[in-house]
Amino acid sequence: MTSRFTLTPALSLKGEGVSFIMFRMARAHTFIISTAIVFVTCAITPCHADLRADALAAAKKATSFLHDKVATRGGYLWRYSADLKLREGEGVVDTQTVWTQPPGTPSVGEAFVRLYEATGDTLFRDAARDAAEALRLGQMRSGGWQAYVEFDADRRKKWAYRTEPEGDKRKDQSSLDDDKTQSSLRFVIQLDRALDFKDAAVHEMAMYALDGLLTKGQFPNGGFPQVWNGEPRDAKDYPVKPASYPETWSREYTGHHEYWLRYTLNDNLMPDVIDALYLAADTYGDKRYAAAAEKAAGFLLLAQMPEPQPAWAQQYDYDMHPIWARRFEPASVTGGESQGVISALMHVYRRTGDRKYIEPIPRALDYLEKSKLPDGRLARFYEMKTNKPLYFTHDDSQLTYDDSDMSTHYGFKVPSKLDKLRREYEKVSKLRADELLEKQGPGRMTSGMEREVREVIKAMDERGAWVTDDGLRYHKKPGPVIDMRVTVNNLNTLAEYLAASR
Repeated sequence: MTSRFTLTPALSLKGEGVSFIMFRMARAHTFIISTAIVFVTCAITPCHADLRADALAAAKKATSFLHDKVATRGGYLWRYSADLKLREGEGVVDTQTVWTQPPGTPSVGEAFVRLYEATGDTLFRDAARDAAEALRLGQMRSGGWQAYVEFDADRRKKWAYRTEPEGDKRKDQSSLDDDKTQSSLRFVIQLDRALDFKDAAVHEMAMYALDGLLTKGQFPNGGFPQVWNGEPRDAKDYPVKPASYPETWSREYTGHHEYWLRYTLNDNLMPDVIDALYLAADTYGDKRYAAAAEKAAGFLLLAQMPEPQPAWAQQYDYDMHPIWARRFEPASVTGGESQGVISALMHVYRRTGDRKYIEPIPRALDYLEKSKLPDGRLARFYEMKTNKPLYFTHDDSQLTYDDSDMSTHYGFKVPSKLDKLRREYEKVSKLRADELLEKQGPGRMTSGMEREVREVIKAMDERGAWVTDDGLRYHKKPGPVIDMRVTVNNLNTLAEYLAASR
């Protein structure tokens, strides 16, 4: 809420000392009264009118630039040269292609939805709708999305998009890797809600994706693969059993063995799925989605390794043994994804109040604490049973215990979040049932938020772009660039402020 009173143009307080302000106030009794009301009102509720107007103008300018100058068919990539001549996703892009993997199309679309919900301005709604249409044209027959969407007619023939004719040679691959389908689904659900479920195409896309995720993606034990293709499954081929150590495992890479079709935790896959399912449950009031989220959490309970390493692996075979994925992802126990699993289990406990979801956490935290490296970080991979950290050599990618010649293309050492996770566990485990669910709503207005908004506005160029000095990774060229991570963060900062300052 903003004050009804504004200062007249004849008097600006900027740059004026208190004594001079008081001198001018003393010369006009009526001005003293009105200004005093302003000061009192602002002391109670800060006067945000000018900054809110500036923030809204900046958000509209950025959205217009993105929609009119940057987007391809409503969708987005990861990075662009400042002059928009060079474009990148996870590689050089010189075709009519957009990315679904964050920070691509769904991430930008979500920011537009937040801006629309905070302001009601149709500019943001229409930009979000166009981003959703890009995703609709890239939705697979199996229900999810791949890393990117092709718009060139010849390139589209490779993929089994729902909007294309059926063909035996078309690949139908819905991917949960790197938050591809999950982010797309979150965006479409949020847009559906913002449009009051009245846009038939958006609503149907969300329903189709959720149906594919539950009926084709999820295994009988609650797990999910990295990729699903819609082929039918026979439950007897996927026994529900707890994780265990294999009798032997190869120290050399023996091939991929289609690891992407097996149970996967890599790159925060399961926590991202659980978040999307709970969002669907809250949005549509359908208990199936919450049940699927809790079934997924049940898989995480099954997937915890027994002693002496009660944490989790990146991927498992159908016998629930840790397995190799890519040639630098060995069969092992992971210090990386295990931390995400712990956080996800606490999330599910908050939703259900069922203590079985947090029962495994103390022994996992204790094990990981003992496994810290000398510098306080965790190894991404620990050898099964011996718990020795595993690395790969820089030049020839050989598995090794020695980190002196460690390859740098992959995060073989990860930051420890154990202190934060333990504090959260100790807090959550003591909450009463009525305290478990975290309240949602606009953030509280703070001076720090206002400061950040001013910095975001100041950093924008005359076009409405945020340009950084980071280079183009795949073009191997220096900046300046338009990085969608920065753009999305700034749009969300503006949206958060606009929502809080209403």
